[in-house]
Amino acid sequence: MDVHIEEIPLGDPRLKEFVDLPWKLYRGDPCWTPPLRGDLLGSRLLGLKGLLTPDHPYHRTAEVTHFLARRQGRAVGRVSAAVNHRFNDHYGVRIGFFGFFDVARDYETARTLLDHARDWIRSRGMTILRGPGEYSNSTYERQGILIDGFNTCPTVELTHNPPYYADFMDRYGFSKAMDYHAYLLDVTTAIHPALVVLGDRAKRRHNVTTRMVDLNNFRSEVRTIVRLFNEAWNENWGFLPLTEEEADTIADTLRLVIDPGLMRFAYMNGEPAAILGAFPDPNRALRPRWKWYGDSDIVRVLRLVFMKRRIPFVRLMFFGIPPRFRFMGLDGLLFSEVKAYAQQNGYTHCEASMLLDDNYHIIGSSEFMGGHRYKTWRIYEMPLN
Repeated sequence: MDVHIEEIPLGDPRLKEFVDLPWKLYRGDPCWTPPLRGDLLGSRLLGLKGLLTPDHPYHRTAEVTHFLARRQGRAVGRVSAAVNHRFNDHYGVRIGFFGFFDVARDYETARTLLDHARDWIRSRGMTILRGPGEYSNSTYERQGILIDGFNTCPTVELTHNPPYYADFMDRYGFSKAMDYHAYLLDVTTAIHPALVVLGDRAKRRHNVTTRMVDLNNFRSEVRTIVRLFNEAWNENWGFLPLTEEEADTIADTLRLVIDPGLMRFAYMNGEPAAILGAFPDPNRALRPRWKWYGDSDIVRVLRLVFMKRRIPFVRLMFFGIPPRFRFMGLDGLLFSEVKAYAQQNGYTHCEASMLLDDNYHIIGSSEFMGGHRYKTWRIYEMPLN
């Protein structure tokens, strides 16, 4: 049976079917956890712009399209294609991205979808095809194909897929661009004495103070986080400076689960010098239940509101120290303070992710604190010449 491909432009009503397809492909999977539909299609009720809507800030500097695959009229796969001009200008490259890749166990369908994404990107003068992501592979997007750790469920903003996706990538001719890892840490263990020593030394020698995030001035706090993030991460693979508007959009998504004690700033002589941001994992509540009453956004959000103070699992989502403040003990100080708070408030486990395969310092720190690698995602690429 032939595969029929429909191209769906931004703003087309068929994007609802594009968004809903994975709910059919993954039905019954105990680990698959999608974002809220409002995160993709927008929701006035929840105050979400929606990444797949023309109003989202992403589209001011990008071109995108979407492809839906059908067999006998039934949707069996999807993919997006994107040229992120801001990313390409930042790096001086011509990379096109594929994303939102979900497909039934049928390589012919996967190949045809990828052909369409590749040809669309090539037609715009790009020389490399990279993915998957959401639209692209910027640091703060949901991205990657899970290649190890299928028996555990993803935390917030991370992906889950069946093992055959990696085989499809290899058969198509992709090669590894970068791997991301997740490390699991036991929060209930004693704080390593070395972290306490580092923290005390930082306070004495460098006039360091710390504080938790202030939710009453959250927009201002987000601005400070953006400045630290952009300065601390600018040498990392895949980094793209985060705009304040994009940060606000991300903050709106995570606001429901923020625990101020898990987000901490360090200041040196009154200047912001480091940020550690961890969140109780909302996926514990947002994971589909596949029940008769449905899994609408409202049902899932209400479940999150009810459960959020009883979620014992934390994702360490971002940690950044600008270069001029590194190697002064700020990492040990923030880690030890946040771990102490987590212990006092009933948290039991923490996932540090997504850690770049070549970020040996942060991987070494995770292992030093007793963490072990338990998940890996891969980004793929291929030349288009």
